[in-house]
Amino acid sequence: MRIAAAVLLLAASSGCAGVRLVTPEDAVVYQPAGPWRGEVETPALAKSDEFIDTPDGVRLHSWYCPAAEPTAVVLFAHGNAGALPARVQRLRWMVHQLGVSVLAFDYRGYGLSEGRPSEAGLIADARAARAKLAALAGVAESEIVLYGRSLGGGVVTQLAADDGARGLILESTFTSLPDVARSKPLLRPVSYVMQNRYASIDRIGDYRGPLFQAHGDTDRVVPLRLGERLHAAANQPKEFHTISGAGHNWAPPLDYTESLIRFLATLPPSSRRGVTAAADLGGGYALGAAQPGRTPERSSSWPSVSSKPGSTAGAVSLPAGPISTGSASTESAPPR
Repeated sequence: MRIAAAVLLLAASSGCAGVRLVTPEDAVVYQPAGPWRGEVETPALAKSDEFIDTPDGVRLHSWYCPAAEPTAVVLFAHGNAGALPARVQRLRWMVHQLGVSVLAFDYRGYGLSEGRPSEAGLIADARAARAKLAALAGVAESEIVLYGRSLGGGVVTQLAADDGARGLILESTFTSLPDVARSKPLLRPVSYVMQNRYASIDRIGDYRGPLFQAHGDTDRVVPLRLGERLHAAANQPKEFHTISGAGHNWAPPLDYTESLIRFLATLPPSSRRGVTAAADLGGGYALGAAQPGRTPERSSSWPSVSSKPGSTAGAVSLPAGPISTGSASTESAPPR
């Protein structure tokens, strides 16, 4: 109710043409954690602090986490809440389970990054972060895999549509923010005047490359049907994975990890000598077998994953169970 009441005030605060004000809508869409003091402990995750200067003069903070023998170079765009320290487990999984080198960055106004968030600003941030990653990893920007969760999916879809990518990975991503608002009865009137749109449904058709998409089937923040609509608008090759029993925020299940490793193995090979196709590590692997040197750990608490009928992925299934995310549920929060 507090979120609904705050966003409904938008109609009274969106009429100042030419001036970007901090509106109640912004307070809901962007929920950054502030700067922290001292070094953030990241056990079993090697990282370097990298600062990025955007063309409009904003300095961003990022972490570069290289893998020993990366199968891909990945730019990771997180959701709308928190900052980099909340993504340590996810980054560790990406480096050690997926075997990728990754740069994760905080949007303007998040963590140690300067500035104030906006839709155009976040897209500019991602573009600058991609250029930084290309320089760090020694690859062309076109050879970077774009990976976004929730709001971050809306950000990287814009980059993929504009410039292409080696691959695109979307988790818990929506068609547009107004569509998310329309899925909540109290917010439907607001959806028609929202300033932040992230209309991926209008752009994803401009991306012509491999797409891997996943969504929880009990997501109450971004309903599954919005993820399915976005997927339907995308070009082939593409695959959609439904995470059974999962809400908006979920830990990667074992079979999901295996499917994502397989997806990375199908991507066009990188020209960088240090980036090795997953299928070249030990002559390839079968789904359900660990990638050589990287053994996904099974947990009985992980939910099951199934591929969308008619997608390019084969169906995978484990017994459904409760989700263990390592943190309190945030199902009532905006996209993260």
